[in-house]
Amino acid sequence: MSGQVVTYELDGNIAKIGLNRPAKRNALSSALLRQLEEAINRAGEEARVGLLFSHNEHFSGGMDLAEAQSWVTDHSRYLDMRVGTAAKGRPHDHLARGRIPFVAAISGACVGGGLELATSCHVRVGDETSFFALPEGQRGFYIGGGGSVRIARLLGVARMTDMMLTGRVLSAEEGERYNLLQYCVPKGEHIKRATSLAHRIAENAPLVNWAVVHGLPRIQDCSYDDGLFIEGVFSQISMGSESAERIEEFVSGRARPLVKPGRSGDEHGEAPGTQS
Repeated sequence: MSGQVVTYELDGNIAKIGLNRPAKRNALSSALLRQLEEAINRAGEEARVGLLFSHNEHFSGGMDLAEAQSWVTDHSRYLDMRVGTAAKGRPHDHLARGRIPFVAAISGACVGGGLELATSCHVRVGDETSFFALPEGQRGFYIGGGGSVRIARLLGVARMTDMMLTGRVLSAEEGERYNLLQYCVPKGEHIKRATSLAHRIAENAPLVNWAVVHGLPRIQDCSYDDGLFIEGVFSQISMGSESAERIEEFVSGRARPLVKPGRSGDEHGEAPGTQS
């Protein structure tokens, strides 16, 4: 598909990246993936947090199967798209292991490659219309956007195996229960909530955000002792002049307090007397 199918907007410290291929439910064509990768890399240079969303009712219906027909018959192109590009990470690894955290705002279909894309983001907000599936087996191919690693870690191998073998579709409520979503909100409120979270994340020290994005996933691959060692390394790396300034804000009483759940105000603030 020719033309612009990914939008980019800088909103303060937030890079808003929109999937905009409504006639195809944001199917992941080569053009869309290329433009998405460019937008993600630009966000890493210009913003503190990225927001990935859809301009229409569906986040993404997965791979563009009409385009994929040519990959299957043209073996040289098939290898480039399904092996060579995947080995380089495609946009998924740029999301998961780039310079900044990404928040995904999800509605409607989040299927196949779309789910692989969403789970490459670090925080996922879905509205009640969201649904999740991995129908690749029914289409005759295996996933190739890192889902075997990222989705399996969220769902667990048994549940992901069920989805891939049986074609099971998960609702938004099930998606939250099974860890595909961290937030499930009423219809149409996903972008607003995701934007609010993105702005809150952007207030963190950038080096700490980077440490969370890169440290936590790697530590899960380590032994207990190695995990503690790497934690210590990331802890030291993330401490700098900004850390001293923020600690001083807290000690002097100028830091924003947490608000306990159920109270009005910013649920991500800091309660008086909290020491960490």
